[in-house]
Amino acid sequence: MTQARVHVGGADPYDVVIGAGVLGELPGLVGDRATTVAVVHAEGLPEIARPVCGALEQAGHTVHALPVPDGEAAKEVGVLAGLWSSFARSGMTRTDAVVGVGGGATTDLAGFAAASWLRGVRAVLVPTTLLGMVDAAVGGKTGINVPEGKNLVGAFHPPAGVLCDLATLVTMPREDYVSGLAEIIKAGFIADPKILELVEDDPEGAASPDGPHTRELVERAVQVKADVVSADLREGGLREILNYGHTLAHAIEKAEEYRFRHGHAVAIGMVYAAELARLAGRLPDEAVRRHREILASVGLPVSYAGDWAGLRATMAIDKKSRGATLRFVVLDGIAEPGRLEAPDEDLLAAAYREIAS
Repeated sequence: MTQARVHVGGADPYDVVIGAGVLGELPGLVGDRATTVAVVHAEGLPEIARPVCGALEQAGHTVHALPVPDGEAAKEVGVLAGLWSSFARSGMTRTDAVVGVGGGATTDLAGFAAASWLRGVRAVLVPTTLLGMVDAAVGGKTGINVPEGKNLVGAFHPPAGVLCDLATLVTMPREDYVSGLAEIIKAGFIADPKILELVEDDPEGAASPDGPHTRELVERAVQVKADVVSADLREGGLREILNYGHTLAHAIEKAEEYRFRHGHAVAIGMVYAAELARLAGRLPDEAVRRHREILASVGLPVSYAGDWAGLRATMAIDKKSRGATLRFVVLDGIAEPGRLEAPDEDLLAAAYREIAS
């Protein structure tokens, strides 16, 4: 398999490398100035962390492997504080580096640890899940969770590079792989309809890492995100479209104490946003139906019955809110994202009833 490179521009440009043999680029991204390298990896991935550590040791770096809990359990203040202490004990300086190996939660944590240590050290990300490759590791957003909500503490800290070895996807549990597919489908709805066509033509293939279009789907989704964040790193305007479906999704994740897969929540959140736009007179019925059919065809959920009052309260502190004004990313058509500000409470509740039934 050959490699593809997607360039992410901006003040701190970098490449996302997709394909086989990508670890060969790791020492160059860490750089010659780094003596110590902390490899933050999900504790369930020692077989993937080992070659990462080996490549760095062979290049002459002193490597400290730092396992962290799998999944969202890694994105806690206590885990972050433990990393800071490990950095201190290893004598990590501003010319050293952090390498994050794992899913989106691990790369979010590793990126924030790098951003906050000595006010910022180099980070290289090696995502090992579909969600990590197409979303979390690309764009420079890092963060951890607090009891009040997801990703409320974080920083913008672009990595020196992102290395995506598609071979690591083959061992992913199907449900986790399909969860990551939600972010790819999101990219199709907000910017690249070809993604939707590829999924519609072969839902079973799209839901498998061995599918005929896996690499194209990953590349297209990464390209969508790269184009957006290159123009708007700090979410001042355009980048908000990447949060399509995420306002309700983050509230669901909090309600479920982060035991609910992120992609599953995003799928539900996209259907909710589509219903919201339809009821507001902005999105045709056909586009809403397409949301439901594409997501369901790959095994993603399109409904959720929970406590609306609790979800609504959590959405009030969503990162896209401005003061007391709740803002949603919605569509005015396929690949035509827009914003809905301060929607009527009755409209919000009515849209929720459409997905709760």
